[in-house]
Amino acid sequence: MRNFIILSIETHLFFARIMREHALFLAAGFPCMEKERIRQADFFREQFEKLLCEVTDLACGRVRPCVLDSGEIVTEFTIPAEQKTSLLTGIPIDSSISEKELSLSTNVEKMDAKELFQIICSINERALELLKGLIEFKECILKDVGCCTLFTANYPLLIKHILREAKLYCSLIESLMNGRGISPRRLCETERFWNQIMMEHALFIRGLLDPSEEELIHTADDFAGDYRRLLQTARQQDCRAIRQASLAKTLEYRDFKAAGTDGILKCNISSIILPLLADHVLREANHYLRLMRC
Repeated sequence: MRNFIILSIETHLFFARIMREHALFLAAGFPCMEKERIRQADFFREQFEKLLCEVTDLACGRVRPCVLDSGEIVTEFTIPAEQKTSLLTGIPIDSSISEKELSLSTNVEKMDAKELFQIICSINERALELLKGLIEFKECILKDVGCCTLFTANYPLLIKHILREAKLYCSLIESLMNGRGISPRRLCETERFWNQIMMEHALFIRGLLDPSEEELIHTADDFAGDYRRLLQTARQQDCRAIRQASLAKTLEYRDFKAAGTDGILKCNISSIILPLLADHVLREANHYLRLMRC
């Protein structure tokens, strides 16, 4: 029961925040005439923000140190990135959640184990319901973009990208609810999944940088090529053989993303990258590093 509670809370602390930001990026990318789609995106942003807030209030003493220290929940850039993104887009972001997460400790608020178990089960069920709706929404957007009946500032590949992340979140919660553990095969699948995500991040970064940022574009291209080769190698041999290479590359990539986030916040990089998107991809790199280390 304790393991179920801890893993559920950790999963929501990372992924509910990611889903809230997906909804924000979708809303920010629609033209103003798409009022209904903006309304739908805002609904999912608000609902995942509520879920994240509830989980954060339960998290003290119920999150492993390796997760708290990983930088996957919040980074030093998260709050200023939220504030700047809200200012630029006009979309509200509750940064008090990030402030609470920065102060999470090992002091646990006493609560009856059965009561807490029921609360977590209820949160998991609500997350699944929200995810099914968000997945359907993303699939509809992707279909309409593919039919050229919808314009959005978000690349079609980015929509596919965030769709796969929502499906992963859904599968993780379903596994927890069904009492399934993580098998060695699942770990290999996880590595392939996140190497694909890292490669796509590099492609997005390259495409969102101003053409004048030639050096950064070249570096992003190099990272995309490195992850493409890791994926190709993994198809030919046991993924465990490339784990150290994936770890080393992602450590290097994490540092690149951190420098990029800092540069975007300080307005030292010319791009159309929202500050929160820069912090978003940094947290995902930190999450992947933690999965490979823990």
